[in-house]
Amino acid sequence: MELKKNEKANLENKKSLFLQIGIIIALLACLVAFEWSTSDKRDSAFDGMSEESIEEEQIPVTEEIPPEELPPPEIVVTDLFEIVEDDVVIDSDVKFQDDETSIDKVVEIYAPVLQAAEEETEEEIFVIVEDMPKFRGGDINNFREWVQKRVRYPEIAAENGIQGRVFITFVVETNGMVSNVTITRSVDALLDEAAKEAVTASPKWEPGMQRGRPVRVRYSIPIIFQLQ
Repeated sequence: MELKKNEKANLENKKSLFLQIGIIIALLACLVAFEWSTSDKRDSAFDGMSEESIEEEQIPVTEEIPPEELPPPEIVVTDLFEIVEDDVVIDSDVKFQDDETSIDKVVEIYAPVLQAAEEETEEEIFVIVEDMPKFRGGDINNFREWVQKRVRYPEIAAENGIQGRVFITFVVETNGMVSNVTITRSVDALLDEAAKEAVTASPKWEPGMQRGRPVRVRYSIPIIFQLQ
């Protein structure tokens, strides 16, 4: 079946007309939009405020006032000097009146006698001398063996297992006696006291000799405390 077209119903013939009408409507809408103005007006918080001129405060310039000058203090004269005329004759001869002394009398002056204090000077202690001290005919080793046999092991130290080596220093005096017993290396107070007690109980020595005279000699020995 063949389709038949009506020329009046063909929209292609009116295409340019519709295009022109659309353009005209768009232009009119744009003009109306530009001419449109809103009548609502928001009140601003700053409306009604009038600008007031602020006057600049004038600060006065301060001037330093110089201190008031006080008048000088009045000079008060306390001592009055009496002016004497220069016509008085002064006797320049000086006379000494002494009824007790005369030219022939001898005056004795006694100076105090200064007594020099006697200073006790301690004799020098030697470590090595020509003839070292002797203990019962022997030397320091004999004395150490004697002390080691005589020393008493404290029971409390033995119960607590305390042992060690105590170093002790002493001086053999010129008369053979032992003095200045001192602990130089300690282990325990109990062992120190036992070692010091044994050395102090030493009998007399033969003193050391230096240049034919007895001198003091210092010794240092270890005393061993060891549990069996």
